[in-house]
Amino acid sequence: MFKPTRPFSGFSVDDIPAAKRFYGETLGLPVAEQNGMLLIDIGAGAEVLVYPKPNHQPATFTILNFPVADINSAVDDLASRGITFERYEGMPHDEKGIVRGEGPDIAWFTDPAGNVLSVLSDR
Repeated sequence: MFKPTRPFSGFSVDDIPAAKRFYGETLGLPVAEQNGMLLIDIGAGAEVLVYPKPNHQPATFTILNFPVADINSAVDDLASRGITFERYEGMPHDEKGIVRGEGPDIAWFTDPAGNVLSVLSDR
């Protein structure tokens, strides 16, 4: 019978040290390095595996979402840490880069490998 014990997701990057700095220092997430890969603790007992891939191609879709109670404060905090928010054509971004009224309020940014991440309102 299929009964996973502890599911997790993973994605590739082209530079593990840069990813470790970004996820661990810039975003402030707990990061552990094992066997040349990273385990990122994303909360609620969940981890994401980040593995090196020499011919890495960044995802063209959101690979990791970070729900937050206050998106305005989260975007301000991340911007103060050097995060630049993406602006996608045809989306109604406000001055901070947040899209509002199209579902949960959301803002996208990328990691050093170009993978798309988001911060979104959990309300």
